Amino acid sequence: MKIKAVLFCRVSSREQETDGYSLPAQEKLLKEHASSLDISTTQLKIFSISESASGHKQRQIFNEMLSYVAEHNITIIICEKVDRLTRNLKDAVDVNDWLNADSNRQVHFVKEGVVLSRDSKSNEKFIWNIKVSVAQYYIDNLSEEVKKGQKEKIEEGWLPTRPPVGYKTIGEKGHKIHVVDEEKSPLVIKMFEYYDSGSCSLRLLTKKMYKEGLRNDHGNIIVMSRIHQLLQNPFYIGKIRWNGIITQGEHEPIIDKDVFERVQRRLRGKGTPRYSKHFYLFNHLLHCKECKGVITWEMHKDIVYGHCNHHNECKQNVWAKEYQIEEQIASVFNSLEVKNERLQRWIQKALKEGLEDETHYFSAALTELNKQHEHIKNRLNRLYDDKVDGKITQEFYDEKYKEYTEERDTVIDAIGKHANADNKYIDMGVSLYNLSQNASETYLKEKLIEEKRKLINKVFKNIILDNGVLNYELTPQAASIQKLSELANNSQTIRKVEPLLMKFEQQENVDMATQIEALRAVSPELLRG
Repeated sequence: MKIKAVLFCRVSSREQETDGYSLPAQEKLLKEHASSLDISTTQLKIFSISESASGHKQRQIFNEMLSYVAEHNITIIICEKVDRLTRNLKDAVDVNDWLNADSNRQVHFVKEGVVLSRDSKSNEKFIWNIKVSVAQYYIDNLSEEVKKGQKEKIEEGWLPTRPPVGYKTIGEKGHKIHVVDEEKSPLVIKMFEYYDSGSCSLRLLTKKMYKEGLRNDHGNIIVMSRIHQLLQNPFYIGKIRWNGIITQGEHEPIIDKDVFERVQRRLRGKGTPRYSKHFYLFNHLLHCKECKGVITWEMHKDIVYGHCNHHNECKQNVWAKEYQIEEQIASVFNSLEVKNERLQRWIQKALKEGLEDETHYFSAALTELNKQHEHIKNRLNRLYDDKVDGKITQEFYDEKYKEYTEERDTVIDAIGKHANADNKYIDMGVSLYNLSQNASETYLKEKLIEEKRKLINKVFKNIILDNGVLNYELTPQAASIQKLSELANNSQTIRKVEPLLMKFEQQENVDMATQIEALRAVSPELLRG
């Protein structure tokens, strides 16, 4: 049966969806009107726009409706009200052009009891134009108010939209804030760690995070392009990016700033991990001594070889076997071990005791920095109140806001560095020492490539390949442990320390000050004053 009319339904907010203006309610009203015109439901074509549709999608559906009625020679469009059909002057012009092309064409506005056509009276056309202008004004004013609200929200330190995965929104309308999502945030942290390690391309990372349980809000895979966006989002380090401008947020960061910066360099760098069917142990970890290029790895007859692939820039032509490089790595791990068990226990105890002084230092520093942060927050709040009350000009507000936020960013960075330094000290000072005492054995027994790479990254800061031979630079903590082990494994050192160890072990509640100072003199990086 031939289509005689189209129905056009629209809801523009969630409130309308629930307050009697829903799409089904509109359809029912418009079908009843069509029935009064002797048009059956089988002769109707329905176009609907929901509140969830984007502006682009809404305009696309509107254009599809106009194209459909023109192509199928349909003369009647039925709509609830003027502002349901259009809210901008451009669409009104398109509707006018459609009406003026044929005197039989009509637009029925059911609730307003108006039928618009080419032959409508001038006052009806005038009212139509007025209503469209009012609707346009409403949209423009609404957009202005939304932007104003977004700006105020950002000035308060909160994102005016939904946060990225790893965070959730709490609070009532107008007072919503973003907090860490306890379920998804550990997976986001893993995502950054995996990419920071250099062991994953974006494609591999996307698949890996899906397998580990990271999902979007609909429970589906987070696609590679979105993973790429998330890795660049400063929200994870406590910042807010809005319209290309980055400001400090009030939410809790979940990613270490150093890790975030390394990830950005890796994303921008030429050595960005690419998808590969075979991912080798030393991918992106070794560089050529001569040209500084990344060493290329490939397999031939079940043996993995590494070599410099920059033929025009480099003369190194030795192909190093992977297992030979691993032997050299294990040898370095072995050099960190303190052989004397009693000396091991003494060093470990001294390290733990030394944490007390460091903890007091960090605690005092953080307390002072937090006071400064609170003071700056109060100044920003007073500044905002003065602007709202009209006590200061917008220019003065912008100038002082920039000054205070820069000061706040500096303090927040200092707080983060102190907190991270404290955590790194504990981790590297005690945990790394414990790891170093069986690192070689742990490394050789480990089967997973990712775990081996973690061990390498904890100990090595830089690894250079020179015609098959490793030149390396250790992390400061690992270098300190290596120096300590060299002294501890020296027979003369053991002879001098043994009598002291026996004396200390025979006493109860021993004051460790002597041991700590002795260890500090040998290894200041592990026990900083």
